[in-house]
Amino acid sequence: MLPLEIQDPWYIDNLHITLRLLLAMVLGGVVGLEREQANHPAGLRTHILVCLGSALLMLLSIYGFSQFVYEENVRIDPARLATAVITGIGFLGAGTIIFTGKAIAGLTTAASLWVVAAIGLAVGAGFYFPSILTTGLVLVNLFAFNKLEQRYLAGKKPRILTLITDEAFDVMKTLNSCLSEHGINVKKMTILHLEEERSHRDYRDSYRKEIKLAVVISKHTDILTFATEIEQLTGVRSVTIE
Repeated sequence: MLPLEIQDPWYIDNLHITLRLLLAMVLGGVVGLEREQANHPAGLRTHILVCLGSALLMLLSIYGFSQFVYEENVRIDPARLATAVITGIGFLGAGTIIFTGKAIAGLTTAASLWVVAAIGLAVGAGFYFPSILTTGLVLVNLFAFNKLEQRYLAGKKPRILTLITDEAFDVMKTLNSCLSEHGINVKKMTILHLEEERSHRDYRDSYRKEIKLAVVISKHTDILTFATEIEQLTGVRSVTIE
């Protein structure tokens, strides 16, 4: 017959605490490694810390207050800290979401942080099989589905096209023709007149225009070839594509 302390659901020994924290570290690290290789804001260490911290808080929530279990008028709720973790991880995830002016990036990384926190909570509660299975499914989603999406579901990607042009030349007509040939849609356009010091007598060298376009470009478009075509337009000084 097992000792009473092992049968007690509110008791956990140091060995199992260590195993749960190590497992949380491994599972969080596996997900973080994929994000690190993809060069995302939250990588290996961030995911490990989130998963490890979540597991520790889950352990604390279940076993940290076991001395009060048998006290009168005291109710123990093992899920009380878990709910706080799920709420609080949203603030960390929000820090990985970036609005670049053309699109929103970092949503997948924010979601991976959220699910890693859930994995840590599950490990801390001793929910081993679902934790490992979820980690495997997350990797399938982040790696395999990403390859599938890039290969078969490649659509159009928003970009910012910035041109510096000579004000004496009207490049809008030729620019519009070039964009139409590539099937590129313009969502927003800003024209800024830039005045330079007159270092030359030529009027064209004294004034410039900055044309900034928010465009939607197909993922199959060769950016280098497209930028070269734009640069060769009469009156274009420089081209930047972000």
